[in-house]
Amino acid sequence: MTIPTFTGPTLAAFAGASLVLSVTPGPAVLYVVTRTLAQGKRAGLASVAGVALGNLGNAIGASIGLAALFAVSSLAFTIVKFAGAGYLVWLGIQALRSPGSTTGVSTFETPRFGRIFRDGFLVALLNPKTALFFAAFLPQFIDPAGSAIAQSVALGALFVAIAATSDAVYVMAAGAASPALRRGGGGRSWGRYLAASAYLGLAFFTVAFSSRGNARQ
Repeated sequence: MTIPTFTGPTLAAFAGASLVLSVTPGPAVLYVVTRTLAQGKRAGLASVAGVALGNLGNAIGASIGLAALFAVSSLAFTIVKFAGAGYLVWLGIQALRSPGSTTGVSTFETPRFGRIFRDGFLVALLNPKTALFFAAFLPQFIDPAGSAIAQSVALGALFVAIAATSDAVYVMAAGAASPALRRGGGGRSWGRYLAASAYLGLAFFTVAFSSRGNARQ
């Protein structure tokens, strides 16, 4: 694969557009902030890493034609969409079933960072809108004279890096606010209820509002 080259204005325009899209709160931001408030900054950062890898998988998939498959096959789109929604529902149920803290700390379980990373990865990877977003967004910055696949993979990786940085900032802010929220009370189990609500809400969002249009994930 030929190493892609981009002009300065192209990269600047792409980076600027990516930054604007990344800092706009969406499902991914809600997911990592919820993890942070429920289980701490390390859990939030593990979620950021998982989401970033899942998004990168979608970027690569879009580059090799996965989004094209979704565009022509409503069955493939529907299967992936409902698989992702089903996984979010399962996460919500698991959060509700987790025992509340007995120490007064608002978490819904002891963080298992490997599992948290896996959850973030699957939540991002099983969202077909992400691949479709990349399919719509990346071609705007691709030079027809070069390798479309190489350029789209490179730009997709850059977008994921920018989005992961933005998500990490949200995590740090949520982590800084978490002690004040805990001191404010609201019960020992608020964390798991917050997490469950976020997961189930994201599942509803995926099923009810997912379309084949452009959307920040």
